[in-house]
Amino acid sequence: MTSGRVFLLAALCSLFILTTFIDSTESARCCLCYSRRHLKCSRLLGYTIQTSTASCDIEAIIFHGKGTFICADPLSSHTQKLKRCLERRRP
Repeated sequence: MTSGRVFLLAALCSLFILTTFIDSTESARCCLCYSRRHLKCSRLLGYTIQTSTASCDIEAIIFHGKGTFICADPLSSHTQKLKRCLERRRP
């Protein structure tokens, strides 16, 4: 019975450490600067909005392409046009 409790405690500690590590690596993924590439709406799948937080220093629009993410300045007129284009394509 004691070895079962030790195993359970070890498993719970491992799970806690693993989830803490995964959360910290996810929050480290963010835009740190803007791309200068001009994108075509037809090649984009969608976008997400990044807000300024402790780990992400800038506000950004993250455009999603096939296997890629492009960081864009949310105040740029080109970025705004791409957002409107993607919103019109939404079902």
